[in-house]
Amino acid sequence: MKKRLGSILWPALGVGGFIAVWAVSARLVDNALMLPSPLVVLGGFRDLLYDGSLLRDLRASLHRVLVGYAIAAGLAVPLALVLAYFETLRRIFLPVITLLRPIPPIAWIPLAILWFGLGDKPAYFITAVASFFPIFINAFSGGVSVETDHLNAARCLGAGRWSMIRRIYLPSSLPQVWTGLRIGLGQSWMAVVTAELIAAPSGLGFLIQMSRLNLETPHVLVGMLVIGVVGAFMTTLLGQAERFVLPWRRTLTHG
Repeated sequence: MKKRLGSILWPALGVGGFIAVWAVSARLVDNALMLPSPLVVLGGFRDLLYDGSLLRDLRASLHRVLVGYAIAAGLAVPLALVLAYFETLRRIFLPVITLLRPIPPIAWIPLAILWFGLGDKPAYFITAVASFFPIFINAFSGGVSVETDHLNAARCLGAGRWSMIRRIYLPSSLPQVWTGLRIGLGQSWMAVVTAELIAAPSGLGFLIQMSRLNLETPHVLVGMLVIGVVGAFMTTLLGQAERFVLPWRRTLTHG
């Protein structure tokens, strides 16, 4: 009970302190265009909520993230495990991935617009690029660290190549895969907002950009805060799901 109370109290104190510092800073600046107060931003949130634009843009951003993230996960995990198993393919493709990985997702936006135009497709591409590499790196790390004893036992039992990948590599690397999925989701959420600032007619990034152009600073901060809250919620949700996907981790932690 005490631990549960602390898990609520400390975050509440942190958030309360942040709002207090924000309110004092807004009073000192005394310029609603530069830094509106929390109450003014709350009014902006109410206005955007009532006219439906906030939910519409949030829905658009979430849709783009989920599609791009699903594409990245569907490509990164199988590719990582295949390269972990086949050394020849690893030598061919790993240098290419190592070359592309440091390129930030925002650098792909001009090409994404040229290839796909404006709208959802470039956002799918950017979010997929952003989440692909953390998912791949973690899944590959899990694949190459599979216990040799497990591999030898599977070979003795007559497991074929694809059976090895599906029944040995994937379960053994699942903790690292899950870590990559968590990191990748956060990266894709940040990337979609960046893409929407430039290449989309809707979404939270578009909301921030239009509000900036219209000098509606409260709406800019509403968009930023919604991005933060939703991102934190998605991270927490995946953390909670981990207890069901990797139940043995909880047993080891509390055992």
